[in-house]
Amino acid sequence: MKIRNYLPTDFQEIADIYNQAIALGGITMDIHPYTAQDIGAIAAKFNRRETILVAEQDTQVIGWGIIKRYSDRPGYLICCETSIYLSFASTGQGYGHSLQHALLEKVQAFGYHHVVAKILATNPQSIKFHQRFGFEIVGIQKEIGYCQGKWLDVAIMQLVFPHITPQVGK
Repeated sequence: MKIRNYLPTDFQEIADIYNQAIALGGITMDIHPYTAQDIGAIAAKFNRRETILVAEQDTQVIGWGIIKRYSDRPGYLICCETSIYLSFASTGQGYGHSLQHALLEKVQAFGYHHVVAKILATNPQSIKFHQRFGFEIVGIQKEIGYCQGKWLDVAIMQLVFPHITPQVGK
């Protein structure tokens, strides 16, 4: 498996993987399938400290992770949000671990001090996965979403890199 920065030619495969999560439910608040153009529109808005990493096996994208700003307010420049998705056929083989490790290395290279992950509280596998990387639950947002006829809670998780200090003006 190879992990690399995204290319525009990856957008359809990224959308296809995300659409698996949407179709299953209980993983994301999105309910409508994404297209390659939707992923391209997200990437077009990236600043220099945002990206998508893709996991590739035999030239096929099997997973992806995103680093995006937490907020565009200047005081939040030290904080980002991450998400990770694997094709269902690729889960349970260690690919997620490798992708998350690469994603967190990139987060640190970008100079982020604080990482947030928002996970549906009904997704204990993802919560445990993030805890293995040092994330901790700092709160539960009750009934913050409503999908497929039911209220959803979100676990807010964080990881702080104390060795990274803010780079003023960057």
